[in-house]
Amino acid sequence: MSERTTAAESLRPEPAVRARHLDWDGCVNVRDLGGLPTADGGTIRVGALIRSDSLCKLTEAGLATVHAAGIGRVVDLRRPAEAAGAPHPFAGQAAYVNVPVQDPADPDHEWLELAQIYIAMLDLRPRLYTQAVAAVADAPEGAVVVHCAGGKDRTGIVVALCLTLAGVTPEVIAADYALSAGRLEASAAARVQAIADPDRRAAAARLVPTPATNMLTVLDHLDQRYGGVESYLRGNGMTAGQVASLRQRLRAD
Repeated sequence: MSERTTAAESLRPEPAVRARHLDWDGCVNVRDLGGLPTADGGTIRVGALIRSDSLCKLTEAGLATVHAAGIGRVVDLRRPAEAAGAPHPFAGQAAYVNVPVQDPADPDHEWLELAQIYIAMLDLRPRLYTQAVAAVADAPEGAVVVHCAGGKDRTGIVVALCLTLAGVTPEVIAADYALSAGRLEASAAARVQAIADPDRRAAAARLVPTPATNMLTVLDHLDQRYGGVESYLRGNGMTAGQVASLRQRLRAD
């Protein structure tokens, strides 16, 4: 086990992580990542990157709030079947891109621990994850919203990749990731309880918590196997220009 992961066992929420939860009616796990500190004393710009659960859940009032926020791009990470089953309110608009980070044939790896599932996804589909980060870097002016279904797993990974490129430390990224647990607690509990089979219910419950150690383990894996997040992304098609554009977009300085 790495020193980073060992130290994370006693990790407390970073004082610098101030949850900027947004009230988008119908969604429950929306937050602006602006204000997160970078390792060199900078910050992430407010209104640059927003993470969310599926925008398909927005009410009319919530949709109006999103439109008023000046969104430049919505990056939907869901698989094609998910997108077809729950049509997106932004589909067909210039701001919307569907960038699945899983192939339809990919296993869900539900027999693994959640951090290991994230690692398996990153190792299996590096080009898809790179395309998702590039979609943020290449976005037109305005806030970028990244979402999947719950805004926890796929969204958590893509946001972690983006924030790492922008200079946010693993500990701050992991503390932000951990905030999703409280936002999704009620809906996750209801979903788990609705599963009739006890074995499947237990397996689903095991994948609900979002301890900071999950994301620290993932980022440590990317360091150890690929030489870091930037090396992982550059090795799978992201250009130096896109890296620079993403940093310029996200950083307040």
